[in-house]
Amino acid sequence: MLTSKQRAYLRGLANQMETIFQVGKGGVNDALITQLDDALRVRELIKVRVLETSPESVRQVADAAAAGTKADVVQVIGSRFVLFRRNQKEPKIALE
Repeated sequence: MLTSKQRAYLRGLANQMETIFQVGKGGVNDALITQLDDALRVRELIKVRVLETSPESVRQVADAAAAGTKADVVQVIGSRFVLFRRNQKEPKIALE
């Protein structure tokens, strides 16, 4: 669970990040969860865009993706959301 201070710090880091995944009409499926899991293992912080063709809302996709990857939702804004999961072996982002 992230504190509000940690969440604000991660939002700042995510502000400059490029969106690396898009969720479309297929919604959240096993293949997407696997890809998100791999990206979180390497990067710890990722930004995802939900297309208008998605059958679910951005918040629903974010919650499903977070549950599937055991990550925290940092923010949901517009059509994008940010996920964070600490890499226990090799942490890249230092949180207080």
